[in-house]
Amino acid sequence: MRNSIASALLASLVPIGIAGADPAIRPGDHIAIIGNTYADQLRIHGYLETLLLQRTQENPVSIRNLGWGADTLSTRERPTNFPTEESTLLAHGTDVIIACFGMGESFAGKDGIEKFSQDLVNFITSHSGKQYNGSSEVRLILVSPIAHEQLGELTPGVKHRNRELLAYCQAMAKVASARAIPFVNLYEQTLYLMEDDGAPKLTVNGIHLNSYGYWAASRILADTLLPGDPSWLLQVDAQSGKAAARGALISAVRSRDGGIHFTVEENSPPGLMPPTSGKVHDSLAGNRDRLIVENLAPGKYLLSIDGKPVTKAGHENWAKGVAIDSSPAHRDLEACRDSINDKNLQFTYSWKALNQVHIVGERRSSPSGRSLPAEVIKFNELAIEGEMNLKSAIKPRTRQWLLLPE
Repeated sequence: MRNSIASALLASLVPIGIAGADPAIRPGDHIAIIGNTYADQLRIHGYLETLLLQRTQENPVSIRNLGWGADTLSTRERPTNFPTEESTLLAHGTDVIIACFGMGESFAGKDGIEKFSQDLVNFITSHSGKQYNGSSEVRLILVSPIAHEQLGELTPGVKHRNRELLAYCQAMAKVASARAIPFVNLYEQTLYLMEDDGAPKLTVNGIHLNSYGYWAASRILADTLLPGDPSWLLQVDAQSGKAAARGALISAVRSRDGGIHFTVEENSPPGLMPPTSGKVHDSLAGNRDRLIVENLAPGKYLLSIDGKPVTKAGHENWAKGVAIDSSPAHRDLEACRDSINDKNLQFTYSWKALNQVHIVGERRSSPSGRSLPAEVIKFNELAIEGEMNLKSAIKPRTRQWLLLPE
């Protein structure tokens, strides 16, 4: 149950976002993600990038993640001879920068808000007028930190921390509004999710998201930046054979062995399966693909798609609607997300060498040190090749669905 503290915090936050405006992300955009640990870890989960690729299949976006754990607006420690951020933005032909800051800065408390606001203005000014793509001024998107989650003894002082985070979020919103820059309020939306006591936890330590947290927050971020197709909703009447669908086309409904068989033509990609086998937040349940089958004879039924078992439930649950998260289409999308994560790993190897001793240290003259420059180039080529392969990775198909009694 959500408590009064969350309600009071939300009531005091002016919700400045990008609703009603043109989408902040456009098909074909070359995107750079910069910022703190939240930004850095987006690259190893891949949910946000998968969602944005789903929504730009005809002209895919291209993403490079330059996030670095513990980065702040004013402190970005880098090894000796590390390439400048501007050189990387130019190399990528960057159209838009998604900047994720505020969490680390918020530990300075209310005394640090004025400096944070000025640092944010300086950051915006530093990119003003820059044409990293060679033709148009780079666009900026600001993303707030998430809320602080209550995890018992692991997270003392949660109420105080959320008041501080609220103040920094308000400061970000004020600067973004004054500069007409899109602002995504993850604080507000994650706070709402965190107050649902019966749902999965979003973080591992109160401030760093777990896999489920990245699944949830990425959907929020993607829906704000570039709204996409709604989830699948398939409805079939087992007695009459009548059917309707959103996101797909159902045809050839017929009875078979006490159950039903029908053909599904996918008009849009499926949703991303949540990294949990149990309950998801009620407010996120609508993002899951769902099949409703009415007027089945009493009993349990197994759904198979293209001959592969997917899920089972009783007739009463089928009549209410059962979440479909592990169909062949969903597994194909998970394979695509794995490919995205591998592409990001190759880019990381090319951009962020993991052992500086081979670059400026005593091993720079060793065989491994001498081979490093060529390896860096190769890793970048692998990242580009992997991204090219992603253009054909998401393909809606026509599949055969079969629901039979067990």
